[in-house]
Amino acid sequence: MIKDLGIYIHIPFCVSKCLYCDFFSLPADSGTKNAYIDALCRQTESAAGEVRDGYRVVSVFFGGGTPSILEAGMLMKVLDCVRANFVMAEDCETTVECNPGTVDAVKLGIYRQSGVNRLSFGLQSADDSELRALGRIHTFRDFLESYEAARKSGFDNINVDLMSALPGQTLKSWSRTLKTVAALRPEHISAYSLIIEDGTPLAEAVSADRQALFLPDEETEREMYYLTGEYLEAAGYGHYEISNYARPGRECRHNIIYWKRGDYIGFGAGASSFLNEKRYAAAKDILGYIEAPAKAFGEPETLTASDSMAEFMFLGMRMLCGVKRSDFRQNFGRQLDNVYGEVINKYVRSGHIIDDGETVRLNRTGIDVSNYIFADFI
Repeated sequence: MIKDLGIYIHIPFCVSKCLYCDFFSLPADSGTKNAYIDALCRQTESAAGEVRDGYRVVSVFFGGGTPSILEAGMLMKVLDCVRANFVMAEDCETTVECNPGTVDAVKLGIYRQSGVNRLSFGLQSADDSELRALGRIHTFRDFLESYEAARKSGFDNINVDLMSALPGQTLKSWSRTLKTVAALRPEHISAYSLIIEDGTPLAEAVSADRQALFLPDEETEREMYYLTGEYLEAAGYGHYEISNYARPGRECRHNIIYWKRGDYIGFGAGASSFLNEKRYAAAKDILGYIEAPAKAFGEPETLTASDSMAEFMFLGMRMLCGVKRSDFRQNFGRQLDNVYGEVINKYVRSGHIIDDGETVRLNRTGIDVSNYIFADFI
């Protein structure tokens, strides 16, 4: 039986690091970038012999970092290596994350001609003052120019990342961002609430004086979330995951692999993989990776049955379609209610979970406290 496989390719290079970012990224010179691309190709070739058979690649995702700061030919060299070493689905979703201002007509044209069929722009806000508060180096005009260039290059599947609960953001300014972006009619919108991660410059600023940053309070943040769903659904976007909205048929195939615990392999320093109930995590060490990319996967972590079932529930319930009892039974050979019946009944009684007999899913109030619910499944 042929199984679907997702491939993630980590490009850890950025012009500068945003104040809220805790992803593995850093600046690098051209020599390091070229050596890293060569290492990606070597890792792709070495890994293919172990995982190629029995799989077909249904998604390729270049993430970072900022993949689009590299010359287009560098990314496409890696994509060519993937194609040469793996069986590819004819309709493979191939995404490149782009920061506004880092792509132009020439670069986008090369992407398109090379088979990239989806772009993901990290806009975050249509308000330049909010962008500055995050340490973003682009303006809304930069985004608009990049977005229009992508459309002219023939891209008909574009995601725009947005972020709410930003320093200085109000319900009114968030509404303007939603309306401005929805008017451009991207196929997909990811709308996340800002999370202040430990160790970031933003976390240090909050620790020094939270009030000085004018962060929205918890109630305003909740109103922003409700507004997002109401506005985007009225604009024709299906709310298919807690923070993701798409026009019909434009849901992100790559992310759905994660949420449904499908198999995926990550190439590059800091990348993660999940294959046959085993997790792998590459070290966040660019020079070490360049020297020995074939060893980047490291030792596997084999998940217990309990770990796997818990992941199945809290990842699956991120999607608004919820978790089917039949899928749980097929994956684990056990009845869902025999394992999690008490937890499910607890939240059905409290009005946070809807159970129709076949599917268990969060409702609107359940989404509000989803982290608490997910913790109960763990």
